Amino acid sequence: MKFPLRSQVGHLIVFIVAFIAFTNAEASVDTVTTYSASMKKEIKALVITPDSYDESKDYPVVYLLHGFSGNYKDWFTKVPSIESYANRYELIIVTPDGNFGSWYWDSPVNPQSKYETYVAEELVDFIDQQYSTIASRSGRAITGLSMGGHGALYLAFRHQDRFGAAGSMSGGVDIGPFPENWQMKDYLGAKAEFPERWKSYSVMGQLHLLSQNNLALIVSCGTGDFFYPVNLKLHEELTYNNIPHTFMTGPGGHTWNYWADAVQYHLLYFHNYFQSN
Repeated sequence: MKFPLRSQVGHLIVFIVAFIAFTNAEASVDTVTTYSASMKKEIKALVITPDSYDESKDYPVVYLLHGFSGNYKDWFTKVPSIESYANRYELIIVTPDGNFGSWYWDSPVNPQSKYETYVAEELVDFIDQQYSTIASRSGRAITGLSMGGHGALYLAFRHQDRFGAAGSMSGGVDIGPFPENWQMKDYLGAKAEFPERWKSYSVMGQLHLLSQNNLALIVSCGTGDFFYPVNLKLHEELTYNNIPHTFMTGPGGHTWNYWADAVQYHLLYFHNYFQSN
């Protein structure tokens, strides 16, 4: 049966309008205040839920960590397309505050800096209580940039009961070569005084916790990045130890342009992980 041309055009217009409305649908962005019992203070985070969010469904969650000197708003303000990825993959994105330069450790020097406990335990519990999530490791992933790339892998390696997938973008995955940088000695003490501590508080010092196929891993770093040598070393160590992972590299420096591009691949990687589980 053939429709009159006017009817066909009308159907086409309705389809186009519906398509535009769907593709332009905005995710919901909440600023939440969480309480850290371990640090006895309130900490903010952004929670991005897809436009399709429905409390009768459970959604996977990606925790996205900022870098040194950043804050919980960085990913949202510097990469506005983050909202569209929450819609596209129907997942929740959480961007917590990791303080100016905590490196996401429970500091052995500063008892007021327990960001490992905060992100991996307190924040995860809060999100699972307040939102409709897949409250298991199969529904959680974590990644970040620079200091946050280190933090994401460090936390995931040490909390494999919490996270099933993890990534790093331009991560400071081996802190050893940088003993005077980014105020790390304020949280660990001087490297010359505590060399073993500096080893164990680095991503490279946590590789012994990994086993085959227990964590889905993706690591990205541009060849022009000052962290490229340590990321290449991580890739080589993971390969030597037969730990499956995706290693992505190419032209790029320690810049938001690189991270805005890289995060697309990380979120697609996590989406595929969630779908397979």
